[in-house]
Amino acid sequence: MASTFLILSLCLPALVLADHPRIPLISRWLTHARRASSRNVPANGYYTPMEAGGSMLTKVPETFPEGLGEPINIILTGYSDEEVLNDNEDKGGLQNFFLSFGFSGECLGQHSGSNQGANLGDGHGYLNETAVMRWNYGDPALGSCKETIMGGNHFRYWVQNGPSGNSGAVFMAASYEMPIAQQHDIIVNGYNFGRDWVIGNMTNVTVPTHNLTNQTTYSTQTTWAGYTYASEIQYVSGLLSNSSEGINHMYSVGPNWTNAIDGLVAVITTKMVARPANSAIWGPSSPSIRASALALSIAFYSLL
Repeated sequence: MASTFLILSLCLPALVLADHPRIPLISRWLTHARRASSRNVPANGYYTPMEAGGSMLTKVPETFPEGLGEPINIILTGYSDEEVLNDNEDKGGLQNFFLSFGFSGECLGQHSGSNQGANLGDGHGYLNETAVMRWNYGDPALGSCKETIMGGNHFRYWVQNGPSGNSGAVFMAASYEMPIAQQHDIIVNGYNFGRDWVIGNMTNVTVPTHNLTNQTTYSTQTTWAGYTYASEIQYVSGLLSNSSEGINHMYSVGPNWTNAIDGLVAVITTKMVARPANSAIWGPSSPSIRASALALSIAFYSLL
């Protein structure tokens, strides 16, 4: 009899939830939980690449002089919700989050421009960008084609998920480029503006690029396809240098001998705060359901 109660108590959460119209099978949550627990998120929400031989500059191929890069100037931290960090568009994942502030994947799914590498200090060494996201000019389907031709705001991104630094954080290199007819060169101050126009699209405010400090913060919400995201943003110093050293397009981006980048990185932590009515609610963000299931299991154990 005791063994029967034990089996029932272990199975109870699945039995209780099986008929719930808005909750998927418990196995889906268990898979989700295992994926989340495999990450090890440090205090900052990311591992500092330079501490393990990495860099906050990308590696741009065929530069002169050789070895120039572009600044990784935005980080989505590993403290963001697991759902947000999942690199997909459905279920409110990362691609849907990008759409919530106006950025789509490349034109018709075709990669334009050269690949850039980044070493996030996570044990992977240099890897090409995961993807390039482009400002879609209000057209999520074809707007990135317009950006490819006319130029505009865009960013590359990489995920810090290597064997020696699996934070799950998303590192982004944002800039504002000229039209394709001008070889997509970066506009004057285009790295700082590219970063701040991404944040400006998220917050719907004009970010004062020339007056930012490492104390500048924003709170905002963005929505796409019924998913709403709450983001906390802070500009931080110490990850990049306030300089032109090693920066691609350094002379045109920083005119009159000014620095090409200001050394600030926008650090974002994002939580999913609303979902479509028909979406699943069982997951790491559903503690009340888990607590209820645990309480029922404990009640069964008390009968042994």
